Amino acid sequence: MSSSTLESVKDVIAETLGIEDRARIADPSTPLFGNLPELDSFAVLSLAAALESRFGIHIDDDDFSAELFETVGSLASFVDRHRPKAGIAVG
Repeated sequence: MSSSTLESVKDVIAETLGIEDRARIADPSTPLFGNLPELDSFAVLSLAAALESRFGIHIDDDDFSAELFETVGSLASFVDRHRPKAGIAVG
């Protein structure tokens, strides 16, 4: 995953969950689900919608899993794999 994607995903997590102390999500290996009390089932949906909006991706129902929301890095890697590539015409 690119460092810019990681930083952007951390921004989305902090903004969506209202986390002021970004040190709590500073590392790609930082656990999310089960570690952040702010990340309940409703917040997962809000976070997914925010990621889709910010990065122009779509998270399919099949993609929703504990593994996807396991760590900051797992989310950033997913975004990297699914975001539109620069210079590629869409449509």
